[in-house]
Amino acid sequence: MKTNDIRQAYFEFFTHKDRHHKKIPPAPLIPPGDPTTLFTGFGMQQLVPYLKGEPHPMGKRLVNSQPCFRAEDIEEVGDSHHTTFFEMLGNWSLGDYFKQDQLTWIWEFFTKTLNLPQDKLHLTLFQGNQDVPKDKESFDIWKKIGIPESRIHYYPAEKNWWSRAGTPDKMPPGEIGGTTCEVFFEFQQLKHNPKFGKTCHPNCDCGKFIEIGNSVFMEYEKQAGGSLKPLPKKNVDFGGGLERLAAATQNTPDMFQIDIIAPVIKEIEKSCDKKYESKQKISMRVIADHLRAATFMIAEDVEPSNKEQGYILRRLLRRAAVKMHQLKGGLTPVPGFISICHEVIRQYPDFFKTPVVRKKVDKIIDHEMDKFARSLDRGLKESEKFDSNIHTDANLFAFNLFQSYGFPFDISKELIEKKGGIVSQSKFNKIFEGHKKLSRQAAKKIFKGGLADQSEITTKLHTATHLLHQSLRQILGDHVRQEGSNITAERLRFDFTHPQALTEAEIKKIESLINQKIKANLPVKKTIQSKDQALKSGVLAFFKETYPDKVSIYSIGTFSQEICGGPHVTSTAEIGGVKIIKQESVAAGKRRIYAVLKNGTQKPAHQT
Repeated sequence: MKTNDIRQAYFEFFTHKDRHHKKIPPAPLIPPGDPTTLFTGFGMQQLVPYLKGEPHPMGKRLVNSQPCFRAEDIEEVGDSHHTTFFEMLGNWSLGDYFKQDQLTWIWEFFTKTLNLPQDKLHLTLFQGNQDVPKDKESFDIWKKIGIPESRIHYYPAEKNWWSRAGTPDKMPPGEIGGTTCEVFFEFQQLKHNPKFGKTCHPNCDCGKFIEIGNSVFMEYEKQAGGSLKPLPKKNVDFGGGLERLAAATQNTPDMFQIDIIAPVIKEIEKSCDKKYESKQKISMRVIADHLRAATFMIAEDVEPSNKEQGYILRRLLRRAAVKMHQLKGGLTPVPGFISICHEVIRQYPDFFKTPVVRKKVDKIIDHEMDKFARSLDRGLKESEKFDSNIHTDANLFAFNLFQSYGFPFDISKELIEKKGGIVSQSKFNKIFEGHKKLSRQAAKKIFKGGLADQSEITTKLHTATHLLHQSLRQILGDHVRQEGSNITAERLRFDFTHPQALTEAEIKKIESLINQKIKANLPVKKTIQSKDQALKSGVLAFFKETYPDKVSIYSIGTFSQEICGGPHVTSTAEIGGVKIIKQESVAAGKRRIYAVLKNGTQKPAHQT
């Protein structure tokens, strides 16, 4: 079964009248208003408030397919099954069905809809600890279905517990999590690689087993004292990697050979005039993965830069360019990147429905590769500065060339050794591993995923963005539309369309209007309507493609009405006051405002 057919079959299975799930659209790859992460990395990311108990406008049973990106996996790409970009099939029960229905249904989908051989499927469960008992309930369900005990495996929390923070002891207060039941597909044609240990098992990294689905039973919320408190309602959060399901269904251990990625590999072969064979596989996999991710980022208006999402996009493009250099030889960027990205677009007709994306890709790839060529030239000049009498650590010098200019190790080694230095692959790797360890530690903090911190401060700031949005439109004009936001415990950041910098007088008017509405103590109320009805009534909505058929609308008195799913105060006086501290340009026709809460709180006026 082809990848796109698997996705459609999954939707049809869960929206069937016997299971009656409602399909919801995917969240943007760049999550709006979420400071905890640069990218959407999990299918459940947009659903955290609802998993905690807030009613979802589409009901208690939901299904979707979510494009995801995980920057912390960049260094892992190159084997047969790791990618930074992937699609996650998801189904959710928000306080409705639980283990019995979920496990029965997912088994039916895998074995009957996808026709996966039962003897190739293995199951893993939580073995229990001092806080949460062993998952015997799931074990009994699998036994009743007819799974032999030899294919049911128990693991500790490191493997069979899920929360965005990891194991229960690492969960911060307010984090939700629960035990998991994972399904693994065994590629029986593969032999176990002994370098991964004496025995092979579902969680072995040798590639013989691949995880294709994970049912998370969200039952607990971490308390301030460290205990786990049961949630008011038990939830199911299932995630299944679409590309991995395709690999299992097509019985190919190499995920880069499934039908939706193999054409991208073919285009890479054309570009470098080499075959997808042993020596070239790793580089080609990196190029395929990175350019798939880059194409989706560019489609969401990310541009290469030196910070946040733009930095990751630049890193992906330059790593892909280095790998292409290694394949083709030479130090100048090679043609072909644009055609490779075009092939990615062809494989996703439902995601890229207009020619606009191609134009964006062409422009950004051409500009970035030209810029990288100049960077490589600077790197060559930098390499000429090596002096063995001054630079006592040639390996560190080589790593700095790699880190700053993207120089491959073998090129740096050749250049440095021509000038009398000695470069060791093992010592270079040791420096590199130390760098990766620090990068991973940083990545865990910012790429862990999840909804914005719903503290009292961030809730106030989030509500303030609604007031800011409407005030901008009232003072500057209806051409203003939200282009994104980011909220931390220190400030709010709000991007919007506007052709020029705001004057001091305009900023004062906007800030004054916001604080007038705060002082007026306007009520903040939530209603649920159909998306079409809300849009016809004039409710503000600037991410239309990401909204389900039914939406949550937050009204602030009669001043503001906006589709939103974030946390809000109950009345504006709770915000206290807002001060605009900075404005800047983001791109042509796009501005950015930073604002903070004023110290102290304002005395509420009578509610209007």
